[in-house]
This record gives sequence, structure tokens and C-alpha cells, in this order.
Amino acid sequence: MYAIVDTSGRQFRVEEGATITVDLVDAEEGAEITLDKVLLIGGESGTKIGTPTVEGATVKATVARHLRGEKLITFKYKQRKRSRRRVGFRSSLTELTINSINA
Repeated sequence: MYAIVDTSGRQFRVEEGATITVDLVDAEEGAEITLDKVLLIGGESGTKIGTPTVEGATVKATVARHLRGEKLITFKYKQRKRSRRRVGFRSSLTELTINSINA
């Protein structure tokens, strides 16, 4: 059984036991959270497509750890103006382990 969930503005295809990396979630490590924006549930018995979400469907996940993403560099440059700007950015991420999918 698999599901497509919407969390932090992005969609993820998840299965039980899978690990996904999402934007920072306000929960402690080891805490169990519920993802209730389930857009689709699929499996051997068929597929349920939500309008926009599947009613009563939830995905339970455990917060595995919090981490920082890869460093991204942005560089702005205007020729002949002596204008240069270099900025770095690292996003804060959370790693989730999927426990169960409830239809």
C-alpha cells in the first residue's frame, strides 16, 4: 500500500517503512506525528483519489532526526556598477519514518 501526501507545500509518495526528508517540522525527535493531507491511496485493492484529499485517511510518521540541508550559494552581479552580492543559505530539514497508512 502506498499514499501520496502533501506536507510543507510538496507532495511525497510514501510507503510503510520509508524515510522522507521534509521541511522543518515543529516536533521533538522520536515524536509521532500525523499527516492528514492524503491526496491518493493506492494498493492491491485499487486506488482512491481525493477531491482534494481522501476523507478519513491519515499517515502516521515518527520524527527520526533534524538536520541541515546542503549549502546553496546565490550571487548577484551588476556589470560596470561594482555591485556584487554573495549569500549562502542552508535549509533546516526533518527526516520522517513512515509507520502506517490508514485509509
